[in-house]
Amino acid sequence: MKVKVNKDACIGCGACASICPDVFELNDEGLSEVKVEEENKEKEEFVSVKEELQDEVRDAADSCPTGAIEINEGEEEEEKAA
Repeated sequence: MKVKVNKDACIGCGACASICPDVFELNDEGLSEVKVEEENKEKEEFVSVKEELQDEVRDAADSCPTGAIEINEGEEEEEKAA
C-alpha cells in the first residue's frame, strides 16, 4: 500500500494525524502530510506504508472530511508479482 495527501483538498482538521500519528503529521502550514525522509519532502509522490500501519491509514482516509488522503493498493500487488 502507498499513500499521499492531496494538499489542495486538505483543510488541516488533523483527524488523520490523530488516528495514525506514525504516518501523518501536520506541517508548518497546518496541513496534513505523510511523514517521509527529508530528501523526499518536496515530491508529491505516494509513500509506502508498513503493513502493520495499513489498517490505521485506511481508517484515517475514511475519516478525512475532504477525501484528501489518496491510497494506492495496486502497486504493492504488482511488486509482489514481479
